[in-house]
Parts: sequence; C-alpha cells; structure tokens
Amino acid sequence: MGTAAGWEAVELRVHGVSGAAAETLLDHPIVVRVAGDRHAGFYRPRPGTGAAGGVTTGVAAEAYRWGALTAGAAVRSALMLLLLPFMLVNLAIWLRPTPTDRFGLLGVLCRLLAGTLTAAFMLSMIGIALNLVGWQCVPYDQCRAGRPYLSWLTALPMGPRLALLALLPLLALRVISAIGARSARALEGFTPSSPRPESAETAEDLGAPEFWNDERTTAWLRQIHVGIGAGILDASLLVALPGGRHGPVGPLLFGAAVGLVGFCAALLCLPTLTSGAQARRVRGLLWATTVGVTVLSLGYAALARQAQPVAGQLPGYEGSAAVLVAAQGVLLVTLAVVTVARQRAVPPGTRPFLRGLGTPLVAAVAVSVGAAFTATLVFRVADQLDRGSIPDPIRPSPPGIGPLDPPVAYWWAALAGLAALLVVAVSAAATLLLSRRRRHYLAERVIEQDYPQAPPYAAPQLRTVRQAIARSHVTEELGPMLVAFFVISTLGLATIVLDLFGIGPTQLAARVGGQHNGTAVLAAYVTDAGIWIVSLLVIALVIVGFRAYRSVETRRVVAVLWDLGTFWPRAVHPFAPPCYAARAVPELAKRVSALATRGPVVLSGHSHGSVLAVATILQLPPTVLHRVALLTHGSPLHRIYARLYPAYFGGPTLCALGDRLDWRWRNLWRATDPIGGPIFQHHRGAPPPCDPPAGEAVDVRLRDPRAVTIDPADTVPPPVERHWPYHTQPEYQAAVRELIDRAG
Repeated sequence: MGTAAGWEAVELRVHGVSGAAAETLLDHPIVVRVAGDRHAGFYRPRPGTGAAGGVTTGVAAEAYRWGALTAGAAVRSALMLLLLPFMLVNLAIWLRPTPTDRFGLLGVLCRLLAGTLTAAFMLSMIGIALNLVGWQCVPYDQCRAGRPYLSWLTALPMGPRLALLALLPLLALRVISAIGARSARALEGFTPSSPRPESAETAEDLGAPEFWNDERTTAWLRQIHVGIGAGILDASLLVALPGGRHGPVGPLLFGAAVGLVGFCAALLCLPTLTSGAQARRVRGLLWATTVGVTVLSLGYAALARQAQPVAGQLPGYEGSAAVLVAAQGVLLVTLAVVTVARQRAVPPGTRPFLRGLGTPLVAAVAVSVGAAFTATLVFRVADQLDRGSIPDPIRPSPPGIGPLDPPVAYWWAALAGLAALLVVAVSAAATLLLSRRRRHYLAERVIEQDYPQAPPYAAPQLRTVRQAIARSHVTEELGPMLVAFFVISTLGLATIVLDLFGIGPTQLAARVGGQHNGTAVLAAYVTDAGIWIVSLLVIALVIVGFRAYRSVETRRVVAVLWDLGTFWPRAVHPFAPPCYAARAVPELAKRVSALATRGPVVLSGHSHGSVLAVATILQLPPTVLHRVALLTHGSPLHRIYARLYPAYFGGPTLCALGDRLDWRWRNLWRATDPIGGPIFQHHRGAPPPCDPPAGEAVDVRLRDPRAVTIDPADTVPPPVERHWPYHTQPEYQAAVRELIDRAG
C-alpha cells in the first residue's frame, strides 16, 4: 500500500522506547498500515475517518511504529534477558570518547573482554555438567540417591561419562549462539545500496552507508566465539583426564585446544574479514580446527576408561576460573588506562559522562552481571545437588556426599556482588540527599520565571511542580553512584591474587582471625548472604523473562532496556541481541526519501525516536535534504546521548546536523521532563557549541504545566505532563507549520 500521487506535505512521527501503538502516535482510533510490515510499519488514519490528532491543517500525519522490533516476539523478549552481559559489553565500545578508536586498541580490548564473557559462560556450563554432576555428584551414593536421571551414569567409566556430559555445554553454546542469529534474520536485512568494502571496519561515521550493516561482522565474530567456547570445553575435558597429562595423544590434543583458543583470541585482535579469498580461507581453517579438535577431544575422552575420580574439584577447573577472572581484571584496568589517555581527543563543546569513562564502566558492569549469572547458576545447581546445604571450609559437606563446591572465584564474586550492591545503594541515597538542595534551587528559579504572580491558593500546585522539576534532574546525578560501582569493581580485582592461590573468603578470615573465633563463621554467613542476594536478583530477572513470555505489558517494559541497549550495531559480541536500528534507520531513510519527492517532510521524533530521526537524516541523500526538516521533542540527544556517546552525538555532530538541514530544526522541551532537554547547552549558562546564530533558535522551552490555577471552565488545574505528550501543544503545531513552510 502506498500514498496518493501528487504534492503532499507529511509529518512523520517516530515514537520513543516501549513501543507506542500507532493509534497513540496519531491520536486516532482507526489506522491502516501504508508501508512496512508487522515488525515495523508506517501508519495513517484510515481514509474517511478523520484527521489525526494534533495535526496541522494541510499536512498529512504518518506514524512509524518500530516497537515490535524489540517488544513484539514473546520468546525473543524472554530469552533476551539471558544475553544481558553480552549486550552490555557490546554497548561499552560505543561510549568511547573518540570515533577513531572503534577498531583500534580500545576495540581490541573490548573484543577480548567479550571473549572472556563467552569463556565464562562455557566455564559455568562445564562447572555444572562436568564438575558438579559428572565429577563430584555421580561417584557418591548419597548425592545420586533418589535421582534415577543421574544414577545410570555410574555404569559409565569416568572418561566416557565426561565425554557424554560435555555435549551439554556444546548444546548450550549452540542455543545461545542461535538466539541472536535467529532474531537477526527476522529483524534485519536492510542492506545499503553501495558496495561493501573488503573490511567492514571503515564505516566510522553515522552517515556512512555501511554503518548500520553489521550482519557479516556479526557472522565473523560468532564463528570466533564458537571456537573460543569449544576450545575452552576441549581443554577442560582433556586436562581432567589422567591420561591427558601422561600419554602422548592427550598433551597433543590439549595443546591443540589451547592453540584454538589462542588462535581465536588473535583473530579478535585483527581487522574483521568479511569477504574475499583470504576471509574464506581463514574462516574455513577456523571451522575445520574447531570441529576437528572438538571431535578428537570427545573421542579421546570416550576411550579414556582408566580415569578415576579424586576428591575435590574437576582437575584444572579451579585454576581455569581463577585465570579467567585475572584476565578480566587485567583487561578492565588496561581499558580504563587507555580510555583516560584518549580524553585529550574529545571533541570541543562536549562534556562526556564521567569524563568519558563510560567504556570501562559499562565493561565492568558487563563483567559483574556475567559473574552474577554464572555464579548464581553454579551455586543453585550445587545447592540442589547437595540437597540444600551449601558447603564451605567452615561447614563441610555431610559424610558420603562429595565436596560440591563451586570454585573460589565464584565465592569472591558473590562477596564482591554484595559489597557492590551495598556501596551503590549507600552512594545513591547520599547523592540524592546531597543534591536535593541544588535541585530544588534550580526548580525554584523555573517557578519564579514561569509563575511570577501565582496566587497564594496555588501553593499546593506549585509544590507539585517544584517537586517534578527537582526530580527531573535526578538523571544528571547518577555519576557518583556509578563511580562508586566502578571503584568497588576495581578494588575487587585485588581478590585475583588470593583467587590464584585458591584462598576463599572463609579461608582468608580463618587465617587472619584464627580458628577459635567467629571471624571465619561470620565470613561464611556474609558470603552466603551475598550468594543469596545475587541469586535473588538473577532469579527476579528470570521471573521477569517468564512474565515477558506471557504478558504483553511486561514485554514492553523489558523492551525499554533493549531499545536503549540494542540501538548500536554488534561490533564486539556476536551473541548480543540484534541491532534494531539496522532495519529502522535504513527503512526510515528510504521512506523519507520517497515522501520528499512529493513534498516537504517534517521528521518528528519523540524521546528515543529523536535519536532515530537524527541517524536517519544523516543517512539521507543530498538530493532530498532541501525538502526535509526535523522536529524533536522530549529528546535525550544532548542530555544523555551527547554525554554517553560523544564520539557520535557530541557537539560537532549536532552542529553538523543543523548545517546539513540549513537549521530547519526545532526542539521542544520541558523543565519537568526527566529525559528530554535542550539540544544546545547555552540554556544552562554554558557557551553554545555552534557558531551560527540560527542554532540558538532550535530549542523552544514549553511551560509545564501551562498554569497553576484552575481555569473558570475547568474543575482542576492543568496537569503536569512531563515527558508525554508534546504533539497536543499549540507550540508543536506552530513548529510543524514553520518547518513545512521552510522545507516547501
């Protein structure tokens, strides 16, 4: 379906996060799709049913609904919660201070860190299947008693048993790899018309045709991460078998497995190869090596019938977990140092969030969330297998039941998680308390400016407005809380030294305080508390995922997180949820270009929709730009995106966008809006980042509420509208009319 031929002025509305319905966007009860599909479509009021709400006379209103890309599929929304650590580490590279280091040293560090998350996921699967079940539980009578699903494994020697159980981590790796790949095939596929270069890493500009096309890069990274996961499993399986340390075949296979992991790590440090003969040769070699080493390792384990279990952890597993934690700590510290060194190249007129340290901060969050997921999974399985009694050196396992202990690294992770939660909670409360006076002072200044002659009886409404304005500034006070989290994460790296020696929290407390006091017992209980608190948070996420499968409303709430976290292409971790902008931006650009051939187009973006609108305009061909204008409202472009992503939405980019449109741009904002704000900083006392005087006219502040007294024809005072709606205001229609006239 399409639009009528002839001249036509169009106002194209793009919603923000949480997937607003087309009927809500157009303020009209009956709409029809005129382009797109059920995942993302363009809608207009059905002919003959009246005009859309808030529309300007002589202008056709159209809505682009893209929310189903993240909130539409029940299974996808539920399973995406499992990919949260991968999404966060993929997001980290986009918060870097400069655009030129996406595939430089920062990019390499982020990719290597992403590789450790895949390794951590595989180690957790190995810890459950091979360590807890195959090595520790099955050989002990009381552990497998009453569990026929485990008892039959006693008939198998240790080698074949581990080989069989190793199929479970391989299956988990296949499933988690397939989730993102399947979603990508459903939501992406909008490729640019220009030819693709040999390397996908040349598109650093938001306006580059290849910027949003991440399909081949993701396919390349996916194969590497599958190789990492398979290599970790092969090495863990081989080192656990006594013959793997003494026979001639075992060491060769173990060296091949370690070499596979090293080969994959080396590929992560090199530019992405997506096409050409060299890429085909490397991918063929990687695939053949992965399959060959894995098949030979499983076969070797299946033939190792002389292996006998020994007390304790699966041989090599404790050390593998400790080395992995150490590698993550070194990468995080290096990432922070490199990011600080890059601060000198921050674009002028830009104030990066936390002085540009968003990349190491979000990377630390990704590692912490990944550790919480893996530790919770391993601890809960261990708790189930030893029938509810979590053992430790102070409270050993009951007689006859094996030492179902997770590795020391997970004990430290639980303790660090509890410390981080407590410190973040305290710092958040302190930040809100200490900033309260400043926020109320700013709110009082707005009140005095907007309602200078308010009558005494309007005091309750003024108090409501003052509180709304003060609360809207909470978004800008999150810095100290995040700094506290980063400091705790960094201090937690000190446990790496103890972890490498296998010293857990209770052992350390016993050595420091002696065996005859309650220090070790207290440490054990505190660690258990950390385990349960972290576990409850992860279980809460699982419950949310289950509700997302059954409830459309919960699915929309989950989609808010994905809307913010999956806007950027997957340049670091291939298992992250797919980038919906890979479809939305090219699709919007194609639609706007087609509409602009028939008349002027005002691209109206609300909230996060304004970010999509900016990315779309940067993708438009120069031949249609003279008929396109931009209207943003409730926009986080400066308040959030310019500070979080200075390399792509900093002052120079926003100024270049204004020049590209010849400053046919208006931005509506309210002081009560907790998300949106002015685009250019001169409204808050700082010098504007752009020289042209036309830039000063972009921002238009709306008074909210419009009055604090009750209109004679009404019964209540006007509501405080905060973030929504904007299109019902007279200033909105006036801005659309002005922009249509300038673009016509």
